[in-house]
Amino acid sequence: MGGGEKPVGASVNPWSIFSTVMAWLILLFLMLPSFIVVPMSFGGKFEMMFPPTTFDTILYERFFSTGNWIATTITSFKVAIGATALALLLGVPASYGIVRGTYPGKKIVTLFLLSPILVPVIVLALGMYLYLASFKATGTDLGLIIAHGVLTTPFVIVTCMAGLRHIDANLETAATIMGASVMQSFFKVTLPLLKPAMFAGGLFAFLMSFDEVVVAFFITEASTMTLPVKMYSSIKWEISPILAAISSLLTLLSLVICLVGAAAQKKT
Repeated sequence: MGGGEKPVGASVNPWSIFSTVMAWLILLFLMLPSFIVVPMSFGGKFEMMFPPTTFDTILYERFFSTGNWIATTITSFKVAIGATALALLLGVPASYGIVRGTYPGKKIVTLFLLSPILVPVIVLALGMYLYLASFKATGTDLGLIIAHGVLTTPFVIVTCMAGLRHIDANLETAATIMGASVMQSFFKVTLPLLKPAMFAGGLFAFLMSFDEVVVAFFITEASTMTLPVKMYSSIKWEISPILAAISSLLTLLSLVICLVGAAAQKKT
């Protein structure tokens, strides 16, 4: 009998089967809303109906032809791009300092940098509102970029920390021995090797900022409203069938970004 073959009559672990079945059931439960919303978005009537009686793209046409929806979508893209850039600008050096640095209070610094993950988002939103209001930055794209940058930076830090732990520190030491300064070693040795992790972290930061609603609800005004905030307002005051089309597009965007991010993360 070959070493890779299982003995005849070998028992199967019941716990393994149970955990696999439960994982698929949980995944199905999480995907169930999408299985309902996506077909509804192709309904031909101006009402939400499941299952749809006809197949049409009129709800998507209404979304792309309505100025208010397009304006909020553009605002969301601008804020998400700005927040992603800020998160990478802050998160990459912070992750390098955490992984490579040796200094007193390192654990406290790490906890402080990752605290936005631990603090409830409503508390973070209120704190950012009070802070930005003192600078009269609420209701501006810049204020929302700063708020979302604070929210997404810890996720970039975690992703880049994982990438840095897979990079051999001896490569940086060798570059330093050969005459490179610390900055030259970082930009010419470490940073190129860290690009997959940075790319994955940037994608997740973009997605988090684009889909975020709680912090944006506190910071934005009517002139700087993002797409998730407008969707929330639409649900609160009226049930517009166009929401089904927007939700389907956001689901597709999230799926694409998660797949690309996961593929990039495998390279780290």
